Amino acid sequence: MVTAPPTADTPDADTADADTPDAGTPAPGRRPRGAADRWRPLLLRWHFYAGILIGPFLLVATITGLLYVLVPQIDRAVYSHELTVDHVGSSTLPLGDQVAAARAAHPEGTIASVTPAPRAGDTTRVVLTVDDVPQDRSRTVFVDPYTGEVRGALTTYGDWLPVRAWFDDLHRNLHLGDVGRNYSEIAASWLWVVALGGLVLWIGYRRRTHKANRLLVPDRDAPKRRRTLSWHGAVGVWIILGLLVLSASGLSWSRYAGESISQLRTAMSWTSPSVSTSAGAGAGAGEHAGMAGMDGMSAPAAAHTVTDADYTRVLQTADDAGLVGPLVITPPATGGAAWSVAENARGYPSHFDAIAVDAHTFAVTDRVDFAQWPLAAKLTKWAISAHMGLFGVINQIVLILLAIGLLTVIVRGYLMWWRRRPAGGGLPKTPGRGALGSLRPVEAVVVVAAVAVIGWYVPWFGLPLALFVMVDTVRGIAASRRVEAGSVAR
Repeated sequence: MVTAPPTADTPDADTADADTPDAGTPAPGRRPRGAADRWRPLLLRWHFYAGILIGPFLLVATITGLLYVLVPQIDRAVYSHELTVDHVGSSTLPLGDQVAAARAAHPEGTIASVTPAPRAGDTTRVVLTVDDVPQDRSRTVFVDPYTGEVRGALTTYGDWLPVRAWFDDLHRNLHLGDVGRNYSEIAASWLWVVALGGLVLWIGYRRRTHKANRLLVPDRDAPKRRRTLSWHGAVGVWIILGLLVLSASGLSWSRYAGESISQLRTAMSWTSPSVSTSAGAGAGAGEHAGMAGMDGMSAPAAAHTVTDADYTRVLQTADDAGLVGPLVITPPATGGAAWSVAENARGYPSHFDAIAVDAHTFAVTDRVDFAQWPLAAKLTKWAISAHMGLFGVINQIVLILLAIGLLTVIVRGYLMWWRRRPAGGGLPKTPGRGALGSLRPVEAVVVVAAVAVIGWYVPWFGLPLALFVMVDTVRGIAASRRVEAGSVAR
């Protein structure tokens, strides 16, 4: 193995060991022969810069995500009055009566959806669209299904209660709106790059030190810096699968990369199917009844005024169709359109069957079962649910362990960097430059092309990388000028 002598851009000889993964940068003009030696300098420099500069974003995302994981228990404690009833009765009121009670207490706005109490002791939620809350928020009224008592009203975000919504905004955008979303997208865009690059470097290090069977075990008796390195690498292997899932699911609902992923899913028919509730979808029209007849036309249905009693009939249709709670019942958006009833059980087992119900006859006009979803759509749904800790306590525990593991990996990464300080003082030095030149020409072309493509579709990967390259180029030019000036002075 060729090891570069200490230079202005490499660690001093007394701070870099030949058997650490950050040693072995090829000397200028000498190209490594083996594939591992060719690729390691590039991966090392990439991993180093990403870890140092993207680390703060990952650190914040991990801490806010860790706090978010604890929200379900906080919700149940803070909002127990709204979420649960005082006494479980022998029978519940018709859903229409529950809706009427909610509207009597809160006549403002319009009904966006209704979620009947999914379990004994839970309240029914009536979600209202009103003008006096932020545009992306709703007012949710909580009703005792046994007595019709209104237990309270809260400003909600989707089906998130205020505490969860607050922590969701903290994790997603630091309460800075669209500008803040860039931070979480940077973290998600680079997490998989840092994780996979670190894995390759760690495997290479273990092989070079003849410890390939100890990928999952740290060297607790090693000297200080190598011991830190071994914990950094071993813990990283333990959590890498979870990190990749978090990165992929986080990108799927990010601002810019999420749009690219959405377009890809649409092009590949991987989107989540939905029932047709369009006007003209009549009863008995069969599966996907929203499609036109043989002549390409369908008769428009007459407008129907929704009454409270209609909610009872729609719920009965959903029960007869075999749907299970929690259900989200959405009234017709326009005159002649159908109702939508969708399962919303995001835990395990997952239930997302949905039906459309005719507004006049209350017959099922369309149905899409979760079993019909494309596999990619199912995986996306499950990954997002796992990311949010919706699979229950075990899911929460796994996420907590992942967060703690990632925090230790990040902290140890910075600790290793700091321990590379030169003996004479100053900031730690970076791995040697010119890593791309160690590759074969065709390999370098492939790398540049792949990075360009990924950067185009995942812009918060491409933009920081372009910034890294520019900063590195400027530093290299400045270092060369200093060397030339020193030569002239001598």
